[in-house]
Amino acid sequence: MKLGLTRTIDPRLYSLVYPTREYYLQRGFGRGPADQAELMSFRAAAPPPEPADPPAEVDVVEYGGRRVPVRIHRPTSGDPAGVLLDIHGGGFMMGSAARRDVAGRAIADRLGIAVVGVDYRLAPENPWPAAPDDCETVALWLTGHTGECFGTDHLAIGGFSAGATLAMTTLLRLRDRGVGGFRAAALQFGTYDLSGQTPSGRSIADEYFIEAYAGSAADRTHPDISPVYADLAGLPPTLIVVGQDDILMSDNIVMAAHLSAARVEVDLRVYPGAPHGFTAHPTPMGRAALDDVDTWLGDRLRA
Repeated sequence: MKLGLTRTIDPRLYSLVYPTREYYLQRGFGRGPADQAELMSFRAAAPPPEPADPPAEVDVVEYGGRRVPVRIHRPTSGDPAGVLLDIHGGGFMMGSAARRDVAGRAIADRLGIAVVGVDYRLAPENPWPAAPDDCETVALWLTGHTGECFGTDHLAIGGFSAGATLAMTTLLRLRDRGVGGFRAAALQFGTYDLSGQTPSGRSIADEYFIEAYAGSAADRTHPDISPVYADLAGLPPTLIVVGQDDILMSDNIVMAAHLSAARVEVDLRVYPGAPHGFTAHPTPMGRAALDDVDTWLGDRLRA
């Protein structure tokens, strides 16, 4: 892996910077809830999830005595070439698998794969380790059931923001159990230090979501909370997508460097003019990043 932004930014992307920045100048930049009362207001004001067509299959999977709701999208044409475990974002305290239905349906049809969204429990009602417990449960269930349920054993995991953090902790938990099966991880702008010690960690140290999610933890450098401190050896090939204007960019670069040092195949891609969460926004840069993720995942799931 080559570090240095001039080597991690594809030159074709520079022509997309101006229209992307124009979008954000008109839209403005969002922020997360500052406390629990504001979180409740954010949740109450959220519109209902947009339905997918065809709709998701709603199910509950069980492993080791734990039961977790999931939403499944199968390709509308043919048998799935693989399965993607998709973990939503929202600062560990907002969002749902249902809010990823339209995106999951689109991924399933574009790549010809099944997409399984996990409805993990949210903080502060269910702080760490509830969310990683739920994601681990679904991942373990998948490793034992992909053949009978989907007709393939080609597994990948993906996550968006907090979902990328949970995807990484899920892979670490499975590795520590001696469980393989996942052949790729596509991580979009995760937050990898919740202890406030790295540059990005310090920049978000006062954010409410950290207290809501990890406030009861004695040590926030625990790798299950802040995976940048983990031993990363033995993980599958990993794609890291991050915007150049993302407050978390430095931690994503550090994570890529640590993966490389652990001899994990890692592909770091930085998108100029893009802030946190940009792949969820209708900009040319967001579309280019999603196309790159599709190509990268498709290559590994069909191999």
